[in-house]
Order: sequence, then C-alpha cells, then structure tokens
Amino acid sequence: MRWLMPLLLFLGLALPAGAGPEPESGPERVVSLNLCTDQLAMMVAGPGQLVSVSALSRDPLYSSMAEQARDYPVNHGLAEEVFLLEPDLVLAGRYTATQTVTMLRRLGIRVETFDPAEGLDAVAAGLRRTGRLLGREARGARLAARFEADLAAVRARPGPALRAATYYQNGFTSGSGSLADAIMAAAGLRNIAAARGLSGLTRLPLEALVMAEPDLVIASRDQPAPALAGAVRTHPALTALTGRSERVAVTGSAWICGTPHVLTAIRRLAETGTLLARDTGRP
Repeated sequence: MRWLMPLLLFLGLALPAGAGPEPESGPERVVSLNLCTDQLAMMVAGPGQLVSVSALSRDPLYSSMAEQARDYPVNHGLAEEVFLLEPDLVLAGRYTATQTVTMLRRLGIRVETFDPAEGLDAVAAGLRRTGRLLGREARGARLAARFEADLAAVRARPGPALRAATYYQNGFTSGSGSLADAIMAAAGLRNIAAARGLSGLTRLPLEALVMAEPDLVIASRDQPAPALAGAVRTHPALTALTGRSERVAVTGSAWICGTPHVLTAIRRLAETGTLLARDTGRP
C-alpha cells in the first residue's frame, strides 16, 4: 500500500478529512527587530526559521526570554546587518528602528509591524497573528487558546480590591488603556491613575500620589547605573507613604510586552495584594 499515497498525489485526489496533519508553510528566514516581537517569534517559530532577534532580547532586565534568546544570533536594528541576513520576513514594533524599516521596505523586504500591547486581548491576538505570518497558524492558535484559558483562571481568583498606582522614573504612571493598567485590573487592583482620568503613560505629580494614599505602589526596577530620573523614588514623602516594604511591588520584564509572560506579573501582583490585605486587616 506504500504506492497509494504517491498515486493519490499524482492524480490530484484530496485526502479525506482527518487523514493527517496539514503541513504548514511560511517564510524560511525570519528576523525580529523588537523586544516584543522577539518573544512572540521565539514562541511560535519552527526549528531554524527564526534567524536573528534583537540584542535587547538577551537582557533579563527587559526580556522574559533572555535565556532562550541566547540560542539565536542578535541584531542591532541596522538595515545593513538585517539585509545581509537575507530575510524573507522582518518583524518590528510600530515605533522601533523606523529608519531601518523604511529602508528594508525600499529594498523589497517584507516587514510586518506590531503595535504596543494596550491590553490583555492583544496577547492572544499577537500570538495568532505571528502564527499566520510565520506559516505556523496552528501553533499560534494553540498558544493563544492556552493563554486565554490561563487568564480566565487567574481572573476567577482575583486579589483584594486594593487601590494601587504605578510610579516610574521621572514621576510617570500608567493610566487607562495601558498594559500595566490591564495587569492591575486582572490582579483585582484599582488603578488610582485611571480613576483620575489619566490614560496611557503619563506624569502623576508626587503630591497627587501622596494625597491619594494608595494601598500599594508599583515601582519600576532600579536601573544598573545611578540616574537623576530615579531620584523621585527616594523623596521623603514617597518614602513615608511606602515605609513598609510590603506596600511596594516592583515591575519587571513580564510587564513590558504583550506575551503570555504577563500572567507571571498578574499572579505576583495578586499575591502581593493578598499579603498586604492580610497584614493590614483589609477585606
């Protein structure tokens, strides 16, 4: 019966449904220029398909897949180095290496850009889109469905409804329509910035933060080198507000990109809120 398959293919006869998995085809050489598309591509790509990721993907301060990224050559977002890799698909962020993207498109190289994630729906959408672009649609769909199921389970067990605020270097905060706001909501927290009508990444005066008296302040992780941008973190007013260490949570690589790693941020934030509520006697 070994002759039957070649004969069917020769005659152009279709195999019956369920006879076997449909092979996926897609670009053979994919290059990613963006930290977030790096991670989506590493999750979805087939063996040997992804030929380069951005140098930032190896930095554990920003990348949730820094170890996995060491398996790939890195690029620095330069058109010359990307062109020499002979890609048939380049993945980029909407605001990443814009001059490189323009040049590559002029050279006839296909470039697909991804917008920054502004909510948790973008995670599954990003996985599915990456699957379609890479000819790995089934893989992308499976990862998206798994994320949606895991997210539903996390949302079913939210932490206490504490009032919280993110506070980054230079006094920036995350309002509504941001990934950080979506992470906070999924963890059961109420975002002070969103309640004040602030949206996206915007400034929040230290006086306003102190007067709002949040139960929890979510701060950015300290940078390796000292910088005046982080001086606000040591202001006496903020120190008094967050005098107990359990009143401070820290963001990390899981907060940056719309990937399934946001689940880590949500779980940790919910756990922090639960411990804080227990210690302070909050319901």
